[in-house]
Amino acid sequence: MFCGIVESIGLITKIEHLKTNVKISIQSDLSNDAYIDQSISHNGVCLTVVEVKNGVHAVIAISETLDRTNLKSLKEGDFVNLERSIKADQRIDGHFVQGHTDCTADCIKIENLDGSWKFTFSLDQQYKNLVVMKGSIAVNGTSLTISDITETSFSVSIIPYTFEHTIFKFLKIGSPVNIEFDILGKYIQKNIKTHISSLS
Repeated sequence: MFCGIVESIGLITKIEHLKTNVKISIQSDLSNDAYIDQSISHNGVCLTVVEVKNGVHAVIAISETLDRTNLKSLKEGDFVNLERSIKADQRIDGHFVQGHTDCTADCIKIENLDGSWKFTFSLDQQYKNLVVMKGSIAVNGTSLTISDITETSFSVSIIPYTFEHTIFKFLKIGSPVNIEFDILGKYIQKNIKTHISSLS
């Protein structure tokens, strides 16, 4: 379990294809203290550390994870957002993030608002009921507040600190991002669907 507060930006130093899986090596401020079997969020995807050596940690993404996330598009030299799992005694400064990506979305607009940035992403119709104004959403593992919604998109506003300390500063038009919708909204939606089905 995570809270969507990015701790570090990691540099992809090596990508190895192992049959249908991919082994990703990352150099970061967190890597020296990482340990085998530790859960770390990589762009919002919870992955298990399988190797730690010389300030670099490695994780393996299986084919299902690659199919559902933007990890499949990573290249050596790219950057990822990193967050370690939360502790029971710490403040939850973001919102509860499971590290389970629901879908990917494309960045379709970036606005520099002279002190902040507004990023707009595509929104698949099947997920439109999971986004609400001022609601929480995780974009590449970053806990954010939805600032605008249309039928086909949603937007988030980024303050300078978040821009500088996450990979938002590297995003371009067309960049795919991992999306995890608020877990509360997903449970509510499922309960409503189950209730409606029981009435039919």
